[in-house]
Amino acid sequence: MEVISSMEELYERLRTAANRQSDDSAIRVRAVYEPTGGPGTRIFPPTVKTKATDAAGYLTEPRYVDGAPVTVVLLDQRQSQANRCEQALLDAVRRQDFFLPHLELATEAEGVPVRITSLEAPHRSRDAYFRDAQDSDGTAFDQTEDGAALRQAEAGDLSAYLRLVPSDLLYGVWDSHRKRRIQVKVPRAYTSEMYGVAPLVGVKAAGRVDRLNLAGDTVAVTESGWSPLDGAKPAKGVVTARMSELGHGMIPPSEGIGGVSVKSVHRQATVSMAQLASLRFGRAEEELAAAGRALLAAIALLGDRLAFAAPALHLRSGCDLVVVSEQVEWVQRGADGRPVTQPLETTAVRDMLELFETALERAQKAGLEWASAPVRVQPNPSLQQAIAKSYAIAGIGEVGDE
Repeated sequence: MEVISSMEELYERLRTAANRQSDDSAIRVRAVYEPTGGPGTRIFPPTVKTKATDAAGYLTEPRYVDGAPVTVVLLDQRQSQANRCEQALLDAVRRQDFFLPHLELATEAEGVPVRITSLEAPHRSRDAYFRDAQDSDGTAFDQTEDGAALRQAEAGDLSAYLRLVPSDLLYGVWDSHRKRRIQVKVPRAYTSEMYGVAPLVGVKAAGRVDRLNLAGDTVAVTESGWSPLDGAKPAKGVVTARMSELGHGMIPPSEGIGGVSVKSVHRQATVSMAQLASLRFGRAEEELAAAGRALLAAIALLGDRLAFAAPALHLRSGCDLVVVSEQVEWVQRGADGRPVTQPLETTAVRDMLELFETALERAQKAGLEWASAPVRVQPNPSLQQAIAKSYAIAGIGEVGDE
């Protein structure tokens, strides 16, 4: 009974915060990591094409860290961190730990099952995948009952999103794929990012050694394969390539960017109670609207814990990190020129799951409709053809770096 009482108290605090009825303005996560190989070990940020040189590079910028101006390298941007939370939620749904309403497009291409959900699509439920989908009767998704409800939603009434794709209201959504004078655009209520402090950029030599040392001749390339030219001039219209471009022969090592060494790695995440409080749900009773905002806050906390509560984190190849310290705290109205913070009562995944279940029960009692299965659609003929083409083998591609 003590645990239940404590969870009820946590829920009530979350509900009042998400509805701007208390001094709690946000929940903030501050975590410090180090590479699994130890301090100073090279880690690899995401590679981008830099504007200055049009070559591969890393994203760096000046920031204040602990009050001092420093250069930081971005290790994981907000979009990527949101995707990690969404994937963690989806994985838990597939394990049947709980259910979160979402959209699912399912088909098959070249005998391979293909499935894309609104928790994975680039623009979430408003992605072009769902715009170009249809139900089992062949009705365009946007013309179905659920699709039309999402299409007709607007800033003053986001109830369809709360009912069908609540994660969109947490991680942000923009209906940019449909022609409409006023497009739905919901800012993120949950944000998180990771960066490394004072990066020293390393170098690496990339190449390939061929045990048979095949000659790097020029060959003719067709959809069915390639064939030697034996020194002959290729016929007009014939595509040619060096054997090294097709995965054979030697490639001399060349210098490239080789990760970074940093003083420390930080993650900063927030759940904005002000953004949650700004969400409107049309003619819904205030009790339902308040419970809906609290439910969204609980989903945000659950997603963060599912994605980041483990002692280690894998961002990408060459970027594995260990948690050194972590603070999860309430952020309140400041006093005497200083912010006021309090530790969150609990941060364990199992407790966040219980908090979510409590919030869902309250919202359902207030009248929220909560599905037990995703809204399932399939590609329309044009999209199906494009998907099938992407799975078809058509000739030989060129070799790329690791």
